[in-house]
Amino acid sequence: MPRVALSIAGSEATGGAGAQTDIKTFHQLGTFGTVALTCIVSFDPQNSWGHRFVPVEPQVIEDQIEATTANHDIDTVKIGMLGTPATIDVVATALERHAFTNVVLDPVLICKDESEGGFALDTDTALKAQILPQATFVTPNLAETEILSGIRPIESVEQLAEAARVIHAASGAVVLAKGGVGIAGDEAVDVFFDGDQLVELRSPKVGQERVSGAGCTLAAAVTAELAKGATPLEAARTAKAVVTSAIENRQSCHAPFDAVYQGAYSGPSHA
Repeated sequence: MPRVALSIAGSEATGGAGAQTDIKTFHQLGTFGTVALTCIVSFDPQNSWGHRFVPVEPQVIEDQIEATTANHDIDTVKIGMLGTPATIDVVATALERHAFTNVVLDPVLICKDESEGGFALDTDTALKAQILPQATFVTPNLAETEILSGIRPIESVEQLAEAARVIHAASGAVVLAKGGVGIAGDEAVDVFFDGDQLVELRSPKVGQERVSGAGCTLAAAVTAELAKGATPLEAARTAKAVVTSAIENRQSCHAPFDAVYQGAYSGPSHA
């Protein structure tokens, strides 16, 4: 019987990111997936494919988590898009109550510039204060790594490694900091740091454009592997291979960006 993992994340209707991608990734790696939806996100084709965001009521989020954890034995959870301070409050309380063994945080930050004020900055501040300290594994992209570490700009693998160390020191979590296409060179380099081991995970870059859902796929693959008993480094290695395959086999669409496709991955994973 497969192990069960929970995704607490938003719905993205086109299937290229969010909870839809999490479930597909879990399934691809032999883990039974459950979801507590935090928000409904849809692209707006009439407005440059920007995001339309509708939060789910906090009580509804709490109800979903209650039902899922009552129905299944779950020790591994992935946190994706939260989006509001009220949602963060509910999820933080749930994490405290259930004391999951593995909490994988894909730190979806709204502000890319911390000089921005208002709602977005309040949400990011709440995420860093309430969710990050409860994470056991965090997977920031390059912009999020800069914000969480305070090291900016990050332009080299050495800086990425230093940023991973800073985030680990601040949170205690295992860090998989993603360089992606943002660092010059022929390889996409991510840095794994668990407080003892610092490992560079490398693969040839697949083009120079970001692909929708890559970050979700990576964090979901880590989650699926941890749920099955993989070590953090084993989970990171598998996740790197899964997301590379998903980008290589990307799904083209009418939006000005492609989406990941997980179904082509046939490599090793934790039994």
